[in-house]
Amino acid sequence: MIDDPLLVLEARATTPGRAVAERAGEEWPGVADPDALRAQLLDWFAQYANAGTRRTYAYALGLPIAWVDALGAAPRPAPSTRTPPAAAPGPLHALAWFRWCATRDLDPRQATSAHVKAWLHALSAAGAARRTRQRMLATLSALYGHLAETGAVTANPAAIDRRRLGLVVSTREPSPTIRLTAEQVAALLDASTTLRHSPATRALYATRARAVVALLTLGLRISELTGLDRDDLVRTGGDQVLRIHGKGGVRREVYVTDLVREALSDYLAERDRTGATATPARRGTTRATAQPLVATRDGHRCSRVDLYRLLRRIAAAAGPELADVADHIHPHALRHAYVTIALEQDARIQHVRADVGHASITTTEHYDRGMRTRDTTAADLVAAAIAAAGRRATTDGCEQR
Repeated sequence: MIDDPLLVLEARATTPGRAVAERAGEEWPGVADPDALRAQLLDWFAQYANAGTRRTYAYALGLPIAWVDALGAAPRPAPSTRTPPAAAPGPLHALAWFRWCATRDLDPRQATSAHVKAWLHALSAAGAARRTRQRMLATLSALYGHLAETGAVTANPAAIDRRRLGLVVSTREPSPTIRLTAEQVAALLDASTTLRHSPATRALYATRARAVVALLTLGLRISELTGLDRDDLVRTGGDQVLRIHGKGGVRREVYVTDLVREALSDYLAERDRTGATATPARRGTTRATAQPLVATRDGHRCSRVDLYRLLRRIAAAAGPELADVADHIHPHALRHAYVTIALEQDARIQHVRADVGHASITTTEHYDRGMRTRDTTAADLVAAAIAAAGRRATTDGCEQR
């Protein structure tokens, strides 16, 4: 049995009239057989070969990451005393599905469509965007679809009409992600080496920051970047490529640009110089454990939160070029920038789709439809017509006088 670190009692503490201490003996509120439920959930997670996908789904559902990390993976090294504290949960963490059920003593296997709709309304009231609710419902539907197939539940309560709930997003709708220009991405790269560090770590952290931004200019998902190992950087067909473990376990090769090659070379050379644990294996030998391509100072794998915070710091230091958008910068903005800049440069949409690993070309087209410029809007024409009409009215009034 895997130890149960599910912190549903945290959610219980927010329930009026109930104290955590009252539930101290209850492992999972509302569930009579938590071991059986854990096994059913882990059976679903085991279908996903990509560890990043498992971790994303676990967090979205309010389940402990430690469960899914234990699936077919070597145990992670114990954190050092210098490891920064864990990031605070997101604003919707208490409303993740299993935590929401726990506050109501509801066994998730007994949930109905009415429960799911009430949960969605609670997310909406908490400020969850439509796309967020759509994504969380899709994850829940995938889980319950599996539970229904295996007989753990009689029906999928999340298989509800999304259109009536206003959760159908048209591909014609612009993406809510901010659009970064090529000049703004260049400003991020320049600022990545200017962050303040102690003299002992300045070279290592500066080269790592630039390598992170450079890698994100390839259109990678943040989970793909954190999951990369040094062995995923290979030369094939005369070109250097990154072998990406993508969403849904799909693998693809991304060609390394000169910008990325230079940034990675500087970072890895500095990392090898300052830490013996980062030294590459000799040719013809293999390592006992994989080494992350981007690592903490102690050689551990960086988390998505680590890199999110790093990117925010870089954006804040980038000066006037990003002053208006620094608070909205996140890793996906650079993935978004890759697609929009590529399409602006007349790249073939099929090539862009392959680069970023979109499952469907309609996803890539969504970025294309979202590209609006002053040259493709009639707003200025309307304003000019109104201004001209105003001038004519003034002239006519003067002539009458």
